[in-house]
Amino acid sequence: MNNNSNDIVITGLAAISAAGVGLAPLEETLRTGVSRLQQVPEEILGETGHLWGRADSFKVTDFMPPLKARKFDRCSQFAVVAAGMAIKDARLDLKDLDLRRVGILLGCGFGGIANSEEFLRGYFTNGMEGLAPVLFPNTVANASASNASIELGLRGPNVTVVQRFCSAESTLLMAQRFLEEDRADVILVGGVDELTPMVMKGFQALGQLRRHAAGFGEGAGMLVLEKRGHARVRGAAVRATLGEIRTIGLILPGHEREGADRLLGGKAPAALVSLSGSAAAEPLLLERLPAGKRLEIAPLVGRSLAMGGVALVALVLSLAPGQIALHLAASPEGPYYAVDLQGGDPV
Repeated sequence: MNNNSNDIVITGLAAISAAGVGLAPLEETLRTGVSRLQQVPEEILGETGHLWGRADSFKVTDFMPPLKARKFDRCSQFAVVAAGMAIKDARLDLKDLDLRRVGILLGCGFGGIANSEEFLRGYFTNGMEGLAPVLFPNTVANASASNASIELGLRGPNVTVVQRFCSAESTLLMAQRFLEEDRADVILVGGVDELTPMVMKGFQALGQLRRHAAGFGEGAGMLVLEKRGHARVRGAAVRATLGEIRTIGLILPGHEREGADRLLGGKAPAALVSLSGSAAAEPLLLERLPAGKRLEIAPLVGRSLAMGGVALVALVLSLAPGQIALHLAASPEGPYYAVDLQGGDPV
């Protein structure tokens, strides 16, 4: 599937990750190449040698009163704060917009997993009387996008996608379509995930700590998408232009080269290539990449099922004006995404 439009631009960014809160810490991490991953405490897994990227510098009470913060699971806290930061970075004044035409689309892996654990623990230990209804709204994957839209008053499209390591990229494709079909004027898009000891124990039980869960991280990466005309009318700076998005669900045995050609064949050479999800472990794709600089955030801040949001933010931050870039994302069993971007105005 191909989707090609040069009319969609990125005007705002936000990031929360192991690097810190905001764009500056992520930019500094990208500049220095110093990993922000830390050792997983031995008491969690009963063994050493594992790393994770916890967003320890994120303190929700820096952004909202404690009583309000208590309403949200940690994943929703990430989303609410990141959405607000992205809108500020895009210099959007929501009072000037028809909020029915402002949406939010987020990729999410585990959602409010800590709340889910607490909710189910109550049931399994004390039966029906142990259930805490106040926890339930934050146990579903779409809680993050829903809570962010409620807090900001957004009434446009609201979608959550859970699609392994390509969750954020899936929302990017959907947001591009919604803007092209004139379903919205502005869409916040990206990915959000939280990381807890229980998640790590779950991957340990599945025998995947050193494979798919190696160096897992958490946080949120958010981009503001608009049609170019809408951004021009309000005088917004364009951080990047979104180009063609190519995706396939599965590379079939015996058709590997055909799949790689559909994703990468015949495209203008990119000066900068971002690798997300399991893309760095796909030899057939790697051998066809252009010879430009490669950017991979997983060794720096970790990865998660929705860390493509942070990876996309990192890529846009790294782009020079006019520079051509490629974002390549993959899940071990599919899907696969290739996203073309071009650097925008100097920031």
